[in-house]
Amino acid sequence: MFKILYIYFLILQCFLCASKTNAEIINTNVERLLDLSSQLVKTTIKITAEETTGKPITEYVFLVADPNLAFISLKDDTEKNILLRKNKEDLNGDQTFTFTFKKASPTQTFVIETVSSKNIRPHPVEIEQNDKQLVKYNGSLYFYSKYKTRTQKTNVKLSSSNILFHTQQKPFSVGANRIILGPYEDIEALSQQELVVHYENQTPFLTVNTLERTIELSHWGNIAVKEEIQLTHAGAKLKGSFSRYDFQKEGRSDHSAVKSYKTYLPASASGVYYRDTNGNISTSNMNLVRDFIELELRPRFPLFGGWKTKYTLGYNVPSYEYMYNDGNKYQLKMHLIDHIYDNMVIDEAVIKIILPEGSTQIKFSTPYQISRRPNELVHTYLDTIGRPVVTFSKSNLVESHIADFTLNYSFEKVSLLQEPLLVSAFIYVIFLFTIVFLRLDFSITSHSHKE
Repeated sequence: MFKILYIYFLILQCFLCASKTNAEIINTNVERLLDLSSQLVKTTIKITAEETTGKPITEYVFLVADPNLAFISLKDDTEKNILLRKNKEDLNGDQTFTFTFKKASPTQTFVIETVSSKNIRPHPVEIEQNDKQLVKYNGSLYFYSKYKTRTQKTNVKLSSSNILFHTQQKPFSVGANRIILGPYEDIEALSQQELVVHYENQTPFLTVNTLERTIELSHWGNIAVKEEIQLTHAGAKLKGSFSRYDFQKEGRSDHSAVKSYKTYLPASASGVYYRDTNGNISTSNMNLVRDFIELELRPRFPLFGGWKTKYTLGYNVPSYEYMYNDGNKYQLKMHLIDHIYDNMVIDEAVIKIILPEGSTQIKFSTPYQISRRPNELVHTYLDTIGRPVVTFSKSNLVESHIADFTLNYSFEKVSLLQEPLLVSAFIYVIFLFTIVFLRLDFSITSHSHKE
């Protein structure tokens, strides 16, 4: 009898294991839009996934084999953000993300958006002054997934119709500046096949090597922002000498060399300055648009591939637009970074927030993961113990990272009297010293009266 029960138990276990094995998520349809029209690779992937056994899907694992991934976001079919969690790298070195759906369903439709940098490289790496810039993209022809895909299609958007070469995996079609690849059917999980596109791309390949952004708060109504930027043209390097005469004579608007670029400042910005190591740069134009200030920056010389420039940009904004308080509790909400130029790439950004002297109970939160550095003190005018400085850094930033951070701290309002009292005390000491000094007699002769 015991043997019979044991055999039934083994059969039941095998049945349960088979049921779990048959339960599988598959991608029924995948539509990819691959935007290669700038120096960034922007991917929009619409996925329809279903569970083969009809069980509701609560989580979905997304794989990224690209080491240069800068940004990822996820939305469902109602344009609402879905919670995503980054996991540890798997054995293949792939980045993995787990999506948790708010509403479980046997069929899920969602959109993944990613931005990658440094995946479009100049080819050839050197060109002469009047040559056109050609670039090469190497990526994946198929949607890289841990799940099987029934059908998928990829739409590649380029910056030019001048296409020298592309992977010709049938079916495909080419029209103007677009390549349509697929539909491809029954793609196995973890399938990879290289996609190569060699084409003309004259957009600026500007890279911010380092950004040092300093935000200095004052409870007297002002916030001072200063950015120190080192910029490099990461496109095809200039071969041979530079001729300014030929450059002015050519006058092409589609040239890969950068004459100027536009950066955006807050609409309330004032006292704007733009300078480098040689002094103030006057070749800039500032226009007030509806919600921001458009500042056209023109370096002292055009930037060709491999050329660098370094400059400082600063401005002031009123504190009431970004600071809120409830008694002695204060909150600051500002952008971590601002728009420097279109389709920007920042290799490394260091942000410093200088708080008023006497600030305590500092709490800091950001919309994405950053590297927090130890707090430090800095001494400015009329400081005694120094002002606390919150410092953090982040690498591989793009425009999608423009978002607000939140900084909470406590500050006793009576501390506002410190600087006026110090100034008053200093003036009082000067007057007192002057009075005493004028009443002292330093003469060496006697002033006794003659009789």
